[in-house]
Amino acid sequence: MGLPALEFSDCCLDSPHFRETLKSHEAELDKTNKFIKELIKDGKSLISALKNLSSAKRKFADSLNEFKFQCIGDAETDDEMCIARSLQEFATVLRNLEDERIRMIENASEVLITPLEKFRKEQIGAAKEAKKKYDKETEKYCGVLEKHLNLSSKKKESQLQEADSQVDLVRQHFYEVSLEYVFKVQEVQERKMFEFVEPLLAFLQGLFTFYHHGYELAKDFGDFKTQLTISIQNTRNRFEGTRSEVESLMKKMKENPLEHKTISPYTMEGYLYVQEKRHFGTSWVKHYCTYQRDSKQITMVPFDQKSGGKGGEDESVILKSCTRRKTDSIEKRFCFDVEAVDRPGVITMQALSEEDRRLWMEAMDGREPVYNSNKDSQSEGTAQLDSIGFSIIRKCIHAVETRGINEQGLYRIVGVNSRVQKLLSVLMDPKTASEAETDICAEWEIKTITSALKTYLRMLPGPLMMYQFQRSFIKAAKLENQESRVSEIHSLVHRLPEKNRQMLQLLMNHLANVANNHKQNLMTVANLGVVFGPTLLRPQEETVAAIMDIKFQNIVIEILIENHEKIFNTVPDMPLTNAQLHLSRKKSSDSKPPSCSERPLTLFHTMQSAEKQEQRNSIINSSLESVVSSNANSILNSSSSLQPNMNSSDPDLDVLKPTRPNSLGRQL
Repeated sequence: MGLPALEFSDCCLDSPHFRETLKSHEAELDKTNKFIKELIKDGKSLISALKNLSSAKRKFADSLNEFKFQCIGDAETDDEMCIARSLQEFATVLRNLEDERIRMIENASEVLITPLEKFRKEQIGAAKEAKKKYDKETEKYCGVLEKHLNLSSKKKESQLQEADSQVDLVRQHFYEVSLEYVFKVQEVQERKMFEFVEPLLAFLQGLFTFYHHGYELAKDFGDFKTQLTISIQNTRNRFEGTRSEVESLMKKMKENPLEHKTISPYTMEGYLYVQEKRHFGTSWVKHYCTYQRDSKQITMVPFDQKSGGKGGEDESVILKSCTRRKTDSIEKRFCFDVEAVDRPGVITMQALSEEDRRLWMEAMDGREPVYNSNKDSQSEGTAQLDSIGFSIIRKCIHAVETRGINEQGLYRIVGVNSRVQKLLSVLMDPKTASEAETDICAEWEIKTITSALKTYLRMLPGPLMMYQFQRSFIKAAKLENQESRVSEIHSLVHRLPEKNRQMLQLLMNHLANVANNHKQNLMTVANLGVVFGPTLLRPQEETVAAIMDIKFQNIVIEILIENHEKIFNTVPDMPLTNAQLHLSRKKSSDSKPPSCSERPLTLFHTMQSAEKQEQRNSIINSSLESVVSSNANSILNSSSSLQPNMNSSDPDLDVLKPTRPNSLGRQL
């Protein structure tokens, strides 16, 4: 199991779970830093100590063999597994050279030592500096907050308002520093996959030339070297696209954090100060509290953010009643009393603000809840999987295959926004839709037609492969065996509603035709997966974890293209009965979000959102520049030449963000 993703939405809550997750990332960075130091030390010893080469080489190999990569997420792609396995492969090669003699390696320091030192100082060092700043702001925020909450309610209203404003500023600054630190930690974790291994690969390539049997060894190592080089480049490309997505999400969280809260299993959660009676009086102890409305259970975890550790044992009680504490009955502000079924007496709690107390009160006293008032804000448009929708897709496909199948950068080069919207308006006109299938005039450019096709697919009320199956498709792509992946995806495709499956088959047959002409249009199956993965399998909720799964979305599309004849023209190995299939599709059509063929939409926001998605794909595609070895140059270098026309899209467009009802109980 790899490291869990650090969600930006958790930065605001700053829960114990978030702190524990952050600690695991910090521990991994410390381990990597120590390992790089040791590796640099061993590398210098290997270069300078020719007489002790054999022992130094074995130690170097042992260090490589013992280190294990930890990726973000619960599964690895084939490229990541290849990179993770590379250290053990390097160790095997070095052991085979144990008895050979070598001479001083020229420029070895620049090849190996300098890049590793640069990565350790610039990347890991920057993360450590960010941690110092984060710890300092944590202490500052907690100190200001405690001081603020200890203010007497009898002070002048103007003084209290000024104090509230000051706390809000400190809280906002602490939140921004927390977001930046989480972003930096995850950036370094991703960078190490290629910036760490690449110098080792270059160093080994230099070593081969100084061995007596270096030529024969290099030939044996050539296949794996080529595979690893391609894997490194693929991982780098995915990192560039993922980094832009994560950075975009971080900026959105800074601008409007309320719109990006994750769904919580609790009705309400956050920090509260609980009054505890002592022999010498009373004290207020900070707790992280959660409340589940269905079971009426309140859980209190004593936790100090400054020290990062628990202050005692967890306590759970069953809520009996909750009463607002009058201001004149207590010195503290924002207080309320809780009575428990299984605990005598009254528990007095202090919220962090008036708004925070209101949310806790509404969650506990059964009044009309505000925490669940968010509604599905999904854009609505006229895009449907009806006869008009199929006609539009067929017209676009026919136009592409008859006069643009060999155009370079097909589906990656973006059409002009205004032209794409105009073409969609024409195609979606019922009068136009009833005309012949081939009725797209030659005046429309191919890039406009391909952009219109992708945009229409994004305008559907849900992705073509449906939200309820999204996790299942991703899980199938994470299977280790390729045959198992194909079999599982085969089964899932036949669980889709009939119209979704028909449209998907129409599209995959077309993309297979595009890939068959990749020598002319330079669009390989992998490139098509990058373009259509986020469109056909977009997640319902935009999170860091969802962004990390983009690489598996691409793999699903690649499998569908490469195996389209088997998947769509044959039934799965264990097909469902007609009754089961009918019931499954009926449930799928009745579930939320509804199937693409049901819910009527309007074109108001959808076309703009589709162009936002188009720009996101363009950003991801622009990172595909190849530096692979000679065996991979012909394909990857061709891909790198395809740069999307960023001037053709509105610069103010943002990433398409499908939403889902959130709980307002998750507070900031």
